[in-house]
Amino acid sequence: MRISYDYDCIVIGSGPGGEGAAMKMVKAGRRVALVDSFPRVGGSCTHTGTIPSKSLRQEIQRIAEVGRSLGVTYQDVLQNTRKVVDQQVDLRYGFYKRNYVDVINGWASFTDAHTVDIELMNGGFERYTAEYFVIATGSRPYHPPDVDFNHPRVLDSDTILTTPVNFRSIAIYGAGVIGCEYASIFRGLSIKVNLINTRDRLLTFLDDEISDALSYHLRENGVLIRNKEEYTKVVPEDDSVAIHFESNKVIHADVLLWAQGRTGNSNALNLENLGIKTDSRGSIEINDKHQTIHPHIYAVGDVCGFPSLASAAYDQGRFAATHIIEGKCENQLLNFIPTGIYTIPEISSIGKTERELTQEKVPYEVGHSFFRHLARAQITGHKTGMLKILFHRETLEILGIHCFGTNASEIIHIGQAIMVQKGEANSLMYFINTTFNYPTMAEAYRVAALNGLNRIK
Repeated sequence: MRISYDYDCIVIGSGPGGEGAAMKMVKAGRRVALVDSFPRVGGSCTHTGTIPSKSLRQEIQRIAEVGRSLGVTYQDVLQNTRKVVDQQVDLRYGFYKRNYVDVINGWASFTDAHTVDIELMNGGFERYTAEYFVIATGSRPYHPPDVDFNHPRVLDSDTILTTPVNFRSIAIYGAGVIGCEYASIFRGLSIKVNLINTRDRLLTFLDDEISDALSYHLRENGVLIRNKEEYTKVVPEDDSVAIHFESNKVIHADVLLWAQGRTGNSNALNLENLGIKTDSRGSIEINDKHQTIHPHIYAVGDVCGFPSLASAAYDQGRFAATHIIEGKCENQLLNFIPTGIYTIPEISSIGKTERELTQEKVPYEVGHSFFRHLARAQITGHKTGMLKILFHRETLEILGIHCFGTNASEIIHIGQAIMVQKGEANSLMYFINTTFNYPTMAEAYRVAALNGLNRIK
């Protein structure tokens, strides 16, 4: 006898992962409810993560290009960010409304493997059952217990977007993607930036040449990078914050931005009652089908940890929903997912780095194209940057592509489309034998390919 449930599937979280799952399920004729703790849909990606930070960066870059940054405050540029967020919310809410997805605003927790209690924003409670669940609750900034985040001058990547404090100097602890992006943003407003890196170089997962270029341009723009520093204590004061280090240094700044990773939003779901395990950063353990130890409960996106990308989360949501609908899913995330780092200028990479290929003893060669030599870059004035292609010396297979400069995150997808081709279709010769529009930034691929081919012929 088939058990009757309130819904075929309840999706917890309305970020990219939840949206991907909900849309796939409802298009297949399933009854779907979506629960989210934000008063408006979109999740952390729309409200506190990708969309606001990238909008902020774009607005500051625009201001810098027209040379009108004088007198512009951080709060001024936040206004445009909020407009973009509103547009994204309206767009996404329209998806759910048109497709008859029930949106419930509140906090969900499991009472058993097929039941959730939802604490509504008005203080009430509702209980719903479902045959399947997709957990897509995302992540939040990591908070070490010895740092007082209740102080108005101690901020994370969420609270930095709402702070009322007008500051002229900032210390950023953590030089990962978030830290480097915000260092670029604040220098665009002529704010004094101390970027504190616990490692010996920036973004060690990048190709060394790209990492070096980023370090150079950040320093050139006035960012003070302090490598190999570990804090001992953070002392917030009425008008500043003091950060003490193991090296006996002390840095004072108007505010501190803590940017040391993120934690999965799994703590309030009562998962321990179901025997579902999480790691020290709140990431849920899943199999290759995105299932937890309960086959009908799936988890996708940042709450699962790697790769913690909005685009990947959306795909994971669709994959999980496909497995629910069809009982199988042949699709998996691509082996090579491009990184997009929205510093000024931006960075994007896909595939292997020179360091990795050297360690693996792969016979590779390098092709470069410097933006300053491209007609389109000269026309637009965005001449800072380069495209770098790594390829096999014998087969000409493309092994890695690394780009630094304006629109790098767009340019990279041309190379990605070739890299994912099977067999001989993944070849440097594609870029040599293809006619590109002129003048375009895409032409960088032809220039880099010829540069590399000339090294071996």
